Amino acid sequence: MSDYLVIVESPAKAKTIERYLGKKYKVRASLGHLRDLPRSQMGVDVENNYEPRYITIRGKGPILQDLKKEAKKAKKVFLAADPDREGEAIAWHLANALGVDQSTECRVVFNEITKDAIKESFKHPRKIDMDLVDAQQARRILDRLVGYSISPLLWKKVKKGLSAGRVQSVALGLIIDRENEIKNFEPEEYWSITGEFEKAKKKFEAQFYGTADEKVKLQNESDVKAVMASMKGKDFSVNRVVKKERKRNPSPSFTTSSLQQEAARKLNFRAKKTMMLAQQLYEGIQIGKEGITGLITYMRTDSTRISDTAKKDALDFIVGNYGEDYVTKAAAAKQSAKSQDAHEAVRPTSVLRTPESVKSILSRDLYRLYKLIWDRFVASQMSPAVLDTVMAELQNGDAVFRANGSQVKFPGFMKLYIEGTDDQTEDKDNILPEMAEGDTVKAVAIEPKQHFTQPPPRFTEARLVRTLEELGIGRPSTYAPTLDTIQKRGYVALDAKRFIPTELGEIVHSLVSEFFPDILNIEFTAKMENDLDSVEDGEIDWRAIIDLFYLDFEKDLRVAEEEMEKVQIKDEPAGEDCEQCGSPMVFKLGRYGKFMACSNFPDCRNTKAIVKHIGVTCPTCKEGEIVERKSKKRRIFYGCERYPECDFVSWDKPIERPCPKCAQLLVEKKVKKGVQINCTNCDYKEEVQ
Repeated sequence: MSDYLVIVESPAKAKTIERYLGKKYKVRASLGHLRDLPRSQMGVDVENNYEPRYITIRGKGPILQDLKKEAKKAKKVFLAADPDREGEAIAWHLANALGVDQSTECRVVFNEITKDAIKESFKHPRKIDMDLVDAQQARRILDRLVGYSISPLLWKKVKKGLSAGRVQSVALGLIIDRENEIKNFEPEEYWSITGEFEKAKKKFEAQFYGTADEKVKLQNESDVKAVMASMKGKDFSVNRVVKKERKRNPSPSFTTSSLQQEAARKLNFRAKKTMMLAQQLYEGIQIGKEGITGLITYMRTDSTRISDTAKKDALDFIVGNYGEDYVTKAAAAKQSAKSQDAHEAVRPTSVLRTPESVKSILSRDLYRLYKLIWDRFVASQMSPAVLDTVMAELQNGDAVFRANGSQVKFPGFMKLYIEGTDDQTEDKDNILPEMAEGDTVKAVAIEPKQHFTQPPPRFTEARLVRTLEELGIGRPSTYAPTLDTIQKRGYVALDAKRFIPTELGEIVHSLVSEFFPDILNIEFTAKMENDLDSVEDGEIDWRAIIDLFYLDFEKDLRVAEEEMEKVQIKDEPAGEDCEQCGSPMVFKLGRYGKFMACSNFPDCRNTKAIVKHIGVTCPTCKEGEIVERKSKKRRIFYGCERYPECDFVSWDKPIERPCPKCAQLLVEKKVKKGVQINCTNCDYKEEVQ
């Protein structure tokens, strides 16, 4: 018989940990939470100091009974759920359900599933941290009060199956606000002048800057003509040369949110997929004779801290593989104010387990994510890159051009890893010829170019996660489920991997913003997150936080119940009859937007996709509208609704605004790094989004 019972969350972890601990320990899995608030009702007694009513989750009864039997037989029970708020709450619920004495040191936490880490953690068990538990309870109850109060209203006033929540409503609001910015955007004209110059048979580029005294903006063609007229001949004098050495520091190891962002940029992974793969890497992969081994540390963390042991191992690896010059001399980066430093950054459990050494045993996606985590961690412990930068100022008359050059003098961490960017730009060496003050360079060509300001880009998952984090909304562990929810509810759709609000999303957002303004108030929501962190720090009582919120929220709720009007999503006549029963077809609003259905439902269940108008007049006949169609191979193309009378067709999506240069049709072209807007008539192009 085993002396000790250890309860973890997943069966995969249970097998590995049991192997590490030996025969005296029996390790069992709870499969996540066993108790929670009931799904069928609020489950929070607002009249009794917000007392939660927890019940055994449906289907988890047999698991709980088995754990109770095992707990009775064991000398001691250790609760080893994940090392975060959620894990602490699971441990607390288990202690209550199994009758474990919470005043004893029954809680064990570890940030990585390796033999050394597991054995060390069992040498230092602790009591359940009630501040962590209370922080989780406060968040759960707060979200329940919001969700289970607003959602039934939306069901009653709009349609069943809708929801609202603190973080998801703000995320949806950001997407809708951005879409409105794009719709209302009016491009402004500006110009640039690029010069190609030559010195000692080497050509280089420089941009018009202004005069010797100030930077000058070129707002129209007349400004450009004035500059062009002011220059005489092709000789430019070198007024000034500024040489600097610049250091570029590596990014710290991943937090949850920076991992989600970088995986989206570099690997094209959705946040949900990143977290699913990271969970597998954390819980363990079968590695030859080693057995199931955790490859990374715990993946839900706000911390960039690295343990001293991991640092030493990384430095030894870097010296051995790159040399002494590549080892960082910098102190550890400071933590963010909201960092929950209970555990480390996301890093490999062993730097010696290189991506190449495990490539053959990992799936393609697991390998790519592991390589990203491994590269980022090792690079974070490497020396800064050193770049030589040069700025040369060239003058002809009053016109001053500036040439900027840079080259990598010493690659440092860049030898291994360079952080991605949202706009997919890449750093490239731009080496200028040797120049000194007083030299003369020749202009080979000087070319003015017209530009127009661009609307802000729609949110990608990476950009939205970064924005939520910067605003202090939600926490990294909530971002993936939040983005998943607003898509599942049909509030947003993805177009070229960018979020676009649906009609349903705009209806829900409008109602929530009208009747529950605090829910959408970014400052209010960010303060609430900080208050919840204060509960975790033991500074504020969790019930006081909820009470402060609920007193005003309840007033808003009463007003909404009385004044919110039912949104009539009417079944508009579609203008055609059902081909199956002859009844009129009507438009209905579904999860993914409008569709056509027979008005004789449920006797007739015929449905059809509707022709999607994109709000652009046909450029050929000037009468019909452009509609979205699908080819026999399901490829989307665009044509005139008056076909066959009008034969306009385009694989590229036409857009509503005309070309600012020639007033002809603009289209969205899908290019390698995103979407580019091009004119179909002239050479006008916009920057890739």
